[in-house]
Amino acid sequence: MHSAFDTAPSASSVPIIFATKATWDATCDELAPLARQFAQANGFAAKPGACLTLPTLQGHIAQVLFGLEDATSTTRDLFRPGLLPGLLPPGTYRFANAPHDTRLAALAFALGSYRFGRYRKSDAREVKLAPPDGIDIAAITRMADAVTLARDLINTPSNDMGPEQLALAAQHLAQRFGADFNCIVGDDLVRQNFPLIHAVGMASSRPPRLIDLSWGDPAHPRVTLVGKGVCFDTGGLDLKPSAGMLIMKKDMGGAANVLALAMMVMDARLKIRLRVLIPAVENAVAGNAFRPLDIFPSRKGFNVEIGNTDAEGRLILADALALADEEKPDLLIDLGTLTGAARVALGPDLPPFYTNDETLSEDVARCAKAENDPLWRLPLWPPYDSWLDSKVADLNNAPSGTFAGSITCALFLQRFVEHARSWLHVDIYGWTPVAKPARPEGGECQAARAIFKLLGERYG
Repeated sequence: MHSAFDTAPSASSVPIIFATKATWDATCDELAPLARQFAQANGFAAKPGACLTLPTLQGHIAQVLFGLEDATSTTRDLFRPGLLPGLLPPGTYRFANAPHDTRLAALAFALGSYRFGRYRKSDAREVKLAPPDGIDIAAITRMADAVTLARDLINTPSNDMGPEQLALAAQHLAQRFGADFNCIVGDDLVRQNFPLIHAVGMASSRPPRLIDLSWGDPAHPRVTLVGKGVCFDTGGLDLKPSAGMLIMKKDMGGAANVLALAMMVMDARLKIRLRVLIPAVENAVAGNAFRPLDIFPSRKGFNVEIGNTDAEGRLILADALALADEEKPDLLIDLGTLTGAARVALGPDLPPFYTNDETLSEDVARCAKAENDPLWRLPLWPPYDSWLDSKVADLNNAPSGTFAGSITCALFLQRFVEHARSWLHVDIYGWTPVAKPARPEGGECQAARAIFKLLGERYG
């Protein structure tokens, strides 16, 4: 993978000077007279995101000025330096002074260097950063490479990223790190008791499958990751409108993110027994598609009535969670691009998470803040559990009405987790609709960096 870092920088690396509106006057006074005059003539005032290259008398780049928010700003973006790879001419640069958080600034620089170039020549420039002193660049590179994996998987269109291709990506990752890999395909899902995964995926010409990867010492604590792998979601017979279907190539974002998280775990050699389960399907429309008010058994033994075929993600996760739960893992985590309700509540950048483990909740929130990988806890609110009741089956996958959609989805999944010591559910978006510093428009890695920090603290 492309590295944003020049690990053998020369003395000619160009210094980047960070300034805020509060510090600009003092910074300006420290500049050489000609540099100060040039900055003032260009009206540079350290506005956040403002970038100015200062020339030498010979016409080369002497230094770069870059504006950040004031340290006390309530809208301070610690990833603001992630704009730099898209603003600077080719070359190697270094931080001349400390941004607000040097480690996150270096990570942002790496994340901001990402370009998706599979289908057309990338416009990425060869902009490199000399590693800042005292920063573990190997750890940052590990994280950036994992984010690249997630983004590439999500950005790849569904004609090239169906259930089979998603399984191949997982298999390549398993081979790279010496993990065990298994995949249950098509009608074998019914024979091996994964009826909900099969039901959702059976209408597609591309057979559904359950991806199963395991790694690590069986004697170590068991951590299982489950990721929603809906490679395209038409909505099924409850068909989405065209606007709602447009970016449904991202509906395997949960799978992409658990693979990114697994990549970090295995590369860092955390002391866990890792298992990754990905139900991979395409929710298609055909004569044999599952229908509203159909009733299917589940691996857990519950009969599930289909209230809406567009609430398919929780169905495939239910069977995978039931399998994961049979092992009684120490920590069970699922990620999925599940509900529009989560976006209505918290927007695209702030995924909600759910758990009944108070210590886990506090650790997740702290790690999310430390990694600038935002997450926000919502409640597994017991009074809403009755909304899942069905008059003809054990439960309904999609309660009627528009209230608390993300919470009822979490409560549905909770029905399939009984034996795990701790369970964490995250309802991600997996997509950046408008480019932000270090976060280009398109597929996004959400929650994986925060969870990796948590796992590193617990099992490093």
